Amino acid sequence: MYWLGHDGMFGSAVLPGVMLIVFVETGLLCPFLPGDTLLFTSGLLAAQDGAPVDVWTLAPCAALAAVAGGQVGYLIGWRLGPAFFRKEDARIFKRRYLTSSQQFFSRHGRKAIVLGHFVGVVRTFMPVVAGASGMRYRVFLLYDVLGAVLWGVGLTVVGYHLGNVAFVDTHLELMVVLVAASSTLPVVVSAGRAYLARRRAAASEPASPSPRPDPANTSPGCPPGTGIRR
Repeated sequence: MYWLGHDGMFGSAVLPGVMLIVFVETGLLCPFLPGDTLLFTSGLLAAQDGAPVDVWTLAPCAALAAVAGGQVGYLIGWRLGPAFFRKEDARIFKRRYLTSSQQFFSRHGRKAIVLGHFVGVVRTFMPVVAGASGMRYRVFLLYDVLGAVLWGVGLTVVGYHLGNVAFVDTHLELMVVLVAASSTLPVVVSAGRAYLARRRAAASEPASPSPRPDPANTSPGCPPGTGIRR
């Protein structure tokens, strides 16, 4: 199996790269990073011959990075609260991200810290919500560690075991492409819905009436606006 080169070029960077991306997604408010896809694909590749890192090293390290990211997110929420989300049209810190995470938190309570690891944007902003809401740190830490282990270890190990299936091993490149493509579907669907909503809103707006000429300012045989008042 080639790992970015015949001589294993960049192979030593796989583990720190995975940990860095997981940490940034869960701790530095970057919801556009593909954490789920990364862990699953890393597990797939770790099952191949010549993998630069063992899955039993990769999985706990990914969970550790997720825990570290969660602590940073909690600190941001505790210190700064919703200050990042005041502008509705901000490029990254959109208020709707915080709102959806708050709704998820209020619906599921403490277990939302665990479940939130498996839900895209919620995984990124749930620690911020927990910190901003004043959740006790010990409680948050307990549930965050549990969720990070289930997510980080779980997805990686699932990918690893799937990578040991003969069909997947034979068609590994195809499987990686399919996983990557499936991870973009929510983004495409969300963008499509937003586009259709804007189109419907624009179509439902009443057309502005055209201005009528003032009869008092016109006279027969003269263009509107040039007549002589009588």
